[in-house]
Amino acid sequence: MSPGGSPSAGRLVVVGDALLDLDLEGVATRLAPDSPVPVLDGLVERPRPGGAALAALMAAGDGTEVVLVTALGHDEAGARVEALLEGVTVLRLPYDGPTPVKQRVRAAGQSLLRLDSGTAPGTLGCPATTLASVTEALARADAVLVADYGRGVTAVPELRQALARLPRRVPLVWDPHPKGSPPVPGARLVTPNRAEAAGFAERLGLPVPSATTMLGETAGRAHSLVRQWRVQAVAVTLGEAGALLSYGDGAPVVAPAPVVDCVDACGAGDRFAVSVARCLAAGRVTVEAVQEAVADAAAYVAAGGPASLVAPDGAAAGRHQDGDAPPVEDLLEAVTRRGGTVVATGGCFDLLHAGHVATLRAARRLGDCLVVCLNSDASVRRLKGPSRPLVPAADRARVLEALECVDAVVVFDEDTPTEVLRRLRPHVWAKGGDYAGADVPEAAVLRAWGGQAVVLPYLQGRSTTGLLDTAGRRARPDAHDPDTRDLDTADTATSRETMR
Repeated sequence: MSPGGSPSAGRLVVVGDALLDLDLEGVATRLAPDSPVPVLDGLVERPRPGGAALAALMAAGDGTEVVLVTALGHDEAGARVEALLEGVTVLRLPYDGPTPVKQRVRAAGQSLLRLDSGTAPGTLGCPATTLASVTEALARADAVLVADYGRGVTAVPELRQALARLPRRVPLVWDPHPKGSPPVPGARLVTPNRAEAAGFAERLGLPVPSATTMLGETAGRAHSLVRQWRVQAVAVTLGEAGALLSYGDGAPVVAPAPVVDCVDACGAGDRFAVSVARCLAAGRVTVEAVQEAVADAAAYVAAGGPASLVAPDGAAAGRHQDGDAPPVEDLLEAVTRRGGTVVATGGCFDLLHAGHVATLRAARRLGDCLVVCLNSDASVRRLKGPSRPLVPAADRARVLEALECVDAVVVFDEDTPTEVLRRLRPHVWAKGGDYAGADVPEAAVLRAWGGQAVVLPYLQGRSTTGLLDTAGRRARPDAHDPDTRDLDTADTATSRETMR
C-alpha cells in the first residue's frame, strides 16, 4: 500500500524534538541461573532517528523534500541522529543539553526492557540568524508538521510565532505530546491518540462526555478540543480501530483501519501524521488525508514497524523511490521473522464473486498473512481466450487489495505461478477447486523449501464462466431463464479452476 496514495512529494517542514532510538535485538533461549530473567545471545544494535527525526526520515523516504527544525546535543548521540537522516536538511536550534536516547532490549519481536538516557533538559533558543533560516524554510513549505515530543522545541516563542503566522493555504499538522505545548490557533489538524485526547480534555477542564460508547466519548472530547484549541479539526487516532475526525460539531467521520498483524507499533503515530501532512500538501481535503493516513499507518505496522525503516547494517532504509510500499518480500520477511506463517494462493480473479471471497478468507485463516499471485492480462488471455480478461490486472489487483483478508498482491506473467512461488517461498500454497485426492500441480515446487500445498473446498456453483453465461442469456431479448439453475449448477468443468 503506497503512502498517501502516492501524492506529489512537495516540500515538508518538520518541527519538533529529535531523539536517538536504539534497539538491541538478541535471541533468548534460556534463563539466567541466578535469577528468572532471559539471557540474550547474539545482540545486534539497530539505531534509528526518533521523535520528530523519525517523522522527517519517513517523509524523506516517501520522496518528499524535507527540512527538520530541531535541537540536537553536541554529543555522539546527536551526531548519530544527523548521520541517519539521509535526504533531510537539518536546521539545528542552539541547544546546550544532551540528545535523548531511548534504548529497547528486544527478543523474538518483543521488548523486554527500555533504558532512557540524556533526559536532562537543556536551554533552547532561536536567535535572529536561525529564525531567518527557519522562516525561509516555512515560506517554501507545501505543508508543516509539528512533531512534539515534550522537550521544549515547540515552546520556543519565536518558533511558535512563526508557526502562527503561516498563511492559511499552508496546512499545519500538529502531533501533540502530553508534556508539550498546545497547538497554535488555526492549525489545520491536530492528531492526538485517544489517551492523549482524554488527558488534554481533563487538564483543560472540559466537560466529560455523557456517552455510552468509546466512539461517542472520543467524539465529545474531539469536538471540545477543536473549539478550545481554536483549530480547524482534530483527528483522534484509535489504534486498530482507525481514527475519528471532528470539525467541532456535527457527526464525526470515522476512518476504520484494515485488519493487520501488529509486529511493532512504535512509530505508527508518526507514520499517520506524516501521511496526513503529505496528503494535505498535495491538495487533498482533510477527510481524504485522514483515510489515507490510517491505511498507511496500518501498512507500516504490517511491514514490521520501525524494522521496515532500518536496513540490517543500521542505515536508514526509508521507502522506495517510486513512493510505493516496500516490496512484498519485506512483508513476508517480517512475518517469518516473528515465527508467522505465510500463505499464498493464485488465480485470474477476473470477476470477483462469492466463491473467490470464501476461498480467500479460508486461505487467510491458515496463517498470518495472505499473498495473492494474480495472472497478468497476457497470462489470462493465453489461459481463457482472446475475450478475457474483462477487467485489467491493475483493477483486479486493487479490488483484491481492498479485501481485509488479502495482505499483498503479486502479478505474474507466466502461465503458472511456479516462478513467483520460488521467489516468495510461502509456507503454504492454498489451491481452490476439486483437487482433493489428486496432486496439486504446484506441490512439487513447495516441497523444495519444505512448504505445503493444500486444497480448499470451493463454494458450489460459483464461477466467472457461470456469471458470464448468465449475463449473456439475460442480455438476449428471447432468453428464457425460468430458474437460477445456471448459478446453482454452473459449469462443473470450471470448478477445478474456481479461483480463476
